[in-house]
Amino acid sequence: MSTLDSGKSLLEEMRNTMQRLHYSIHTERSYCDWVARYIRFHHLQERSALLIEPEKKVEDFLTHLAVQANVAASTQNQAFNALVFLYRRILESPLEGVEAARTRKEKRIPVVLTREEVKRVLVFLEGTPELLVKLLYGSGLRITEAVRLRVQDIDYGYKQITVRNGKGMQDRVTPFPESLTPLLLNHLERVKAIHEQDLALGLGAVYLPYALERKYPNAEKAWSWQYVFPSRNLSVDPRSGVTRRHHIDQSVVNKAIKQAVVKAGITKKVSAHTFRHSFATHLLQRGTDIRTIQSLLGHKDLETTMIYTHVLQLGGEGVVSPLDDL
Repeated sequence: MSTLDSGKSLLEEMRNTMQRLHYSIHTERSYCDWVARYIRFHHLQERSALLIEPEKKVEDFLTHLAVQANVAASTQNQAFNALVFLYRRILESPLEGVEAARTRKEKRIPVVLTREEVKRVLVFLEGTPELLVKLLYGSGLRITEAVRLRVQDIDYGYKQITVRNGKGMQDRVTPFPESLTPLLLNHLERVKAIHEQDLALGLGAVYLPYALERKYPNAEKAWSWQYVFPSRNLSVDPRSGVTRRHHIDQSVVNKAIKQAVVKAGITKKVSAHTFRHSFATHLLQRGTDIRTIQSLLGHKDLETTMIYTHVLQLGGEGVVSPLDDL
């Protein structure tokens, strides 16, 4: 009967399985953290202990997160998904009928900027953050999708961006703002110069998904596969140990947005995702079909996209205040 050894052997197996199934490194880290926390919560010492009343163990842990830890609904769901993966993929004993106190997910109307407010924020952005935020608003991208863009993903002729492996591992196309072409081409000239310097040093490789570096041995150094928004610094890939230039960190963009919003005098709670919400809402205002917007955003469920129709109702629930009738 093997011990958990503080969860190390189990977590190593979990990491290997997630990498084989092409989970992102962020999901891999998050799931492993939750499983380690689950093991500590129940003071488990042996792998076999995980299989004793597993549903009750999971229920107790999720209830603890909801009641004592008071976590958000999305956080509790992430923990549950990690445990589902553990029992189904690693322990080969799928969970059945788990019932626990669940954190209630609040229905929230997205924060949306007016066109004038978008202009005011953009005035206080410059350099790479400016270009990235313009793509968030002009193409409706998620921040993760924007920083992961490759040179080959932008089609200037058809004025579209191909988002590869977006949320739900789905590809989609979304419009590319033609007005950004000069700014982006100028930016890419500088990026290409950096790439050529890396190549001269014997570097210049970029991360390729799904082991494409074995299928296409030279692709990792090809210009078309490089990130549109590379990091300033080289870093060691935590999985392969290879020194590469990864894409820019999201925190750089988020920090620039926060500062620009303050300077613009906007009191709304604005994040990178706000520009995606604004993209969808402003398309609706222009009369774009809701299903077209659903496709552009990459939503599986139309109900998710329908939230933007609530934003268009002038006044609370579309009701004009009686004070305006006086």
